[in-house]
Amino acid sequence: MKLSLAIVAFALAVPTVAFAQDSIAVVSNDGYPNTFSSGSANVSPFTQKSKRFNDWAVSFGAGVPLLQSADLTSIKNGNGKNLIGYSAYVSIDKAITHAFGINLQYDRGETRQGWFNTKDAAPTNAAANRQEGARTQYDAISILGDINFSNLLRRVDNKSTFRWALHGYAGVGTLAYRAYQKDDSGQRLMTEVKPFKFGSFFGQAGAGLKFKVNRRLDLETRLMYVYTGDDEFDGGGAQYSNINKREDQISDNFFNATVGLSLKLGKHESHLMWHDPLQEIYYKLDVLANKNQDIEVCKKGDADNDGVCDDWDRQLDTPAGARVDGAGVALDADLDGVIDLYDKCVTVPGPVENDGCPLTPTTPVGPVDEKVTNMEGIEFDLNSDRILPSNTPILNNAVSYINSSSGSYTVIGATDTRASDAYNQKLSERRANSVKNYLIKNGVDSSKINAVGRGEKDLKYPECDPATKCPEWKNRANRRVYFEAK
Repeated sequence: MKLSLAIVAFALAVPTVAFAQDSIAVVSNDGYPNTFSSGSANVSPFTQKSKRFNDWAVSFGAGVPLLQSADLTSIKNGNGKNLIGYSAYVSIDKAITHAFGINLQYDRGETRQGWFNTKDAAPTNAAANRQEGARTQYDAISILGDINFSNLLRRVDNKSTFRWALHGYAGVGTLAYRAYQKDDSGQRLMTEVKPFKFGSFFGQAGAGLKFKVNRRLDLETRLMYVYTGDDEFDGGGAQYSNINKREDQISDNFFNATVGLSLKLGKHESHLMWHDPLQEIYYKLDVLANKNQDIEVCKKGDADNDGVCDDWDRQLDTPAGARVDGAGVALDADLDGVIDLYDKCVTVPGPVENDGCPLTPTTPVGPVDEKVTNMEGIEFDLNSDRILPSNTPILNNAVSYINSSSGSYTVIGATDTRASDAYNQKLSERRANSVKNYLIKNGVDSSKINAVGRGEKDLKYPECDPATKCPEWKNRANRRVYFEAK
């Protein structure tokens, strides 16, 4: 019987889990989406990652069953002593919404009823005096609907801590039992019912009060009323036996009072059955209302009328008519140091004195002074070979000078004394080649220039050796590229 009950439990669980989540299918025609969709054809599949709450739990507990409506009862017949049975249950609980769930539950227990406990000796002439004792061992599997009345009826303006919840349960299942009767002639098996037989189905309903101990554990007390639909459950024997004729009812029913624990499963902080979505919405609205305040934009105004508030404007004196970026800085598309408002060659870099346009090579009035052997002023950031925007005017002048000269030049890269010799040598070569490529790109004949790196062997300030701590302005001056005439 135990194996059969396990198989049935698994079989009942499969359709429960399958229908626990709404379908996401939608109709493919132009009509309304089907009733299982969200109402939109743009529906994403539900995945475990999209869940915000835990919705599974395992519950177990123990209690006392008391036969209340039968020919032999635990409450009305006999002296009311020593007729306390026992029960235990375990269930797998699935929350469908915040107010409704389905539980697959297994119960096992023993009721004790009649005039005395069957573990005790029978009174003298018990049968003649109609003072029989009885007990019933039972196993049951049922599916229960679980309604969370506290979530269902909770007021949205209730600010109390949500740690108590009233639940209602109702469901049906199959009941297997062995009923024994005892009198002065001894104890005997009166009725045995196998599971899933005609007449073995039963129903139960009741209420439970849960207390949230922590995010993982709930404490619950339940009172369930079990309707067996069977007149032989109390051990009175066949349906029309002398004992079963004492009362008019045809169903032996009992109360089952239990205390148990629920272990909530999942990685999320809270369980769906402890969450009220409407309460959450109103709470967030209250928080927003309490924090609501007028936000004053542009407290300091916009002094230069560039459309960027002075609160975050990085250039407060932008010329009228200049285009600016999000920080209020005038745009300089070609990074030649001349803003686009004044630049006559917006996309081509050129010196300031020529309104941002490249100098047109002209035949020099006199011969170029070849005694000028170097051009200084091209410096670099630490550990970088990127040409800075401030260097473009100098390089543009170098383009004009080299093109108008008949000689050739060597582009020499240098570094400061930080880092190793080998690293500085490669960095100086990258800097020299970066400047060389810029000159060629802007019109210098590649045959007139070549690039050489000298690392830290060619310092502008030789006193800055590795053992000497130099001021930063000297280190920056050593990080340079210059030209030498061949």
